[in-house]
Amino acid sequence: MEKTDAVWLALRGQAERWAASEPALASLVSTTILNHTGFGDALSYYLAKKIDGRFLNAMQARDLITESFRGDPQILKAARADLAAIVERNPACRSHLEAFLFYKGYHALEAYRTAHWFWRKGRRSMALLLQSRISRRFTADIHPGARIGEGVMIDHASGVVIGENAIIEDGVSMLHGVTLGGAEAGDGHHHPHVQQNVLLSVGATVLGDVDIGERSRVGAGSVVLQSIPADSSAVGLPARVIERVDRRPPSQTMDHVGE
Repeated sequence: MEKTDAVWLALRGQAERWAASEPALASLVSTTILNHTGFGDALSYYLAKKIDGRFLNAMQARDLITESFRGDPQILKAARADLAAIVERNPACRSHLEAFLFYKGYHALEAYRTAHWFWRKGRRSMALLLQSRISRRFTADIHPGARIGEGVMIDHASGVVIGENAIIEDGVSMLHGVTLGGAEAGDGHHHPHVQQNVLLSVGATVLGDVDIGERSRVGAGSVVLQSIPADSSAVGLPARVIERVDRRPPSQTMDHVGE
């Protein structure tokens, strides 16, 4: 067991308590957590089971996921930070184990990280196969070419679309129905750059080569077609920009309406 891994220790402790208090869950938590030697081992197993399919079975998927974890240790570092972000920001989430087992936004994001690794290695066909499985299984379409930082929360995930050249920095939170899309065809950078600690609310759409400044918020159902500065709110269709008085990161407080 990875004794210095606080996230793994939390997962194991919670799994043991679940198994003791709810015997019907003992098989689930044993198979997914307690039978494994560490966080990466458990995550590779569970993600592989999730994206298992006709043209990519669970055994093959796990080999690919494990290969990416070994190829880039930062993937697991980010996965731990993403899990902690859910526990810290989502009031409906009561434990690391709950998020690990049941939150498909987390599953989609961590599976994307493997697809992105293959994309960077030039193995683009494999990356696109993984993307197709992720999209079908989790209803979140994240292009493997997108660049996503750590400590990111994708809540609910349904309907999330993130384009090939999109950049999402650390600490971002987004809800279901968010689109980070291109505004024109052709090669080049035509997708948004979302800076640190931004909150993208339900159904927010950001199109084109625009910057969303750090600690900003895009309101529910808003459509952003131009860059917005740091510490701003973008609301409406098309979005108008309002300076935020509260400088606390909205992605951390999950405040969708305050100024």
